[in-house]
Amino acid sequence: MAEHPDAALVRQGYAAFSKGDMETIRSLMTADCTHHSPGSSRMSGHFKGVDNILEHFGQLMELTDGTFEVELKGVYPDGRGHVMAVHKWHGDRGDRGIEMEGGLFFSIVGGKMTDVDECVADIEESDAFWGPPD
Repeated sequence: MAEHPDAALVRQGYAAFSKGDMETIRSLMTADCTHHSPGSSRMSGHFKGVDNILEHFGQLMELTDGTFEVELKGVYPDGRGHVMAVHKWHGDRGDRGIEMEGGLFFSIVGGKMTDVDECVADIEESDAFWGPPD
């Protein structure tokens, strides 16, 4: 059985992220897509517009000296424009490392991501790793 197109879109996004292919990620999102990151750290907030989202992704890499990685565990479409993806992420920052389960909830319209809600297993630990807002 063929994979649902919304699930395939999300898998393509994860694969592009893992390769650092931001142009492919750009092509998968609407111009006004919004990414919501939980918590109250320097990486938390609402990032509206694909340019702001890609800048946010760049900061993930910058703050971890390129060690930030995501391992996709599962992709679950609802057939009505939503996909839930679960993953494990990890990175090193200074003398501290982190590994945590998390997920992204995607809204998809017309074959493009329009909204991405991020969840993490431990918001307080994530906040401590990323540090306070600037």
